[in-house]
Amino acid sequence: MKKTTQSVHAGSQHDKNMGGLNTPLFASSAIEYLDDSEVRYPRYFNTLNHDVVAKKMSALEGAEAGLVTSSGMAAISAILFGLLKAGDHIVLTEGLYGGSHALVVNELRRFGISYSFAAVDANSIGAAVTDDTRMIFVESPSNPLLTIVDLSAIAAFAKSKGVITVIDNTFASPILQNPLIEGFDLVMHSGTKYLGGHSDLCCGTVNGSAALVARVRGFAVNYGGCLNAQDCYLLERSLKTLALRVDRQSQNAGIIASRLVKTEEIKQVYYPGLEQHPGHLIASRQMSGFGGMLSFELANGIDPVSYVRRLKLVRCAVSLGGVETSICQPVATSHQKMPEAERQRLGITPGLLRLSVGIEDADDIFVDLLQALDEKI
Repeated sequence: MKKTTQSVHAGSQHDKNMGGLNTPLFASSAIEYLDDSEVRYPRYFNTLNHDVVAKKMSALEGAEAGLVTSSGMAAISAILFGLLKAGDHIVLTEGLYGGSHALVVNELRRFGISYSFAAVDANSIGAAVTDDTRMIFVESPSNPLLTIVDLSAIAAFAKSKGVITVIDNTFASPILQNPLIEGFDLVMHSGTKYLGGHSDLCCGTVNGSAALVARVRGFAVNYGGCLNAQDCYLLERSLKTLALRVDRQSQNAGIIASRLVKTEEIKQVYYPGLEQHPGHLIASRQMSGFGGMLSFELANGIDPVSYVRRLKLVRCAVSLGGVETSICQPVATSHQKMPEAERQRLGITPGLLRLSVGIEDADDIFVDLLQALDEKI
């Protein structure tokens, strides 16, 4: 089935009792077990509402198995601590989401796990791998600078070394990019963003081989991080329109990025759909669209906080991926926990703004972005 069809139908179970088209919502935390093949319990991530989301995401990502968690960070934590042990080493790409960066630098060494950050090109990532490396973790496109990683090159290198590859695929969504097809072992999402898509859910997903997902699930069961039945139900509902939403958001973002590049008050635009973007050719090969996320840096002298206050349609808010267009200043939100020196080195400056493009009319969005540049307002 095509992505639009999988989004609607894959994994869903119709209500056999009443004939309803939607998967029933089973909110019970106590479930009979005598005649079941396994003991089911919400914390075990194996109730019906967990299963249908995991199966739908597995279909969309081309995976054997899946897991749905209470947040993207719960998914990342389960992957790292479920697959790594004391003495292991992990290589991560620079410029990760701030929450991921904070987890790595604040927690891994306490468990005896060492780490290295590398530039996003395949040569730098390969050079950082040691005899103790057991995992390579990347984001592509990355948050907030939209850097692109050559997934097939990294996957091929990692397989030759026996290293597990993991990607945060949040910005692309399974509609625009399927890293498992490129050879990656595991793909995770902060489902709070595009998968939920309506700014009302906090959730995460993990997909990959049955063997790896089972190891991740083992850690997740012990440490919690399960999603309640109501939110699983709402997440399944949201996934049915994922393809439609992401296609529109990606189209809008391309229009807006091409216009912002020509705007005098904008110093730099970061969007892989632009030909001048350093990762454009790789993104063109491994993505079916360039996504609904972009970042831009205001020209010197324009105060970013005053700028976002002048916006009328675009909302200044944390998070992304909703049907409404939103904007944030990464130094004050997603990357606040990252040391200032590291932010400056990576180019995450106070003037950098991250734009999550929604499904509104692209002209209306751009007009609002443009009018806010007038400091006389």
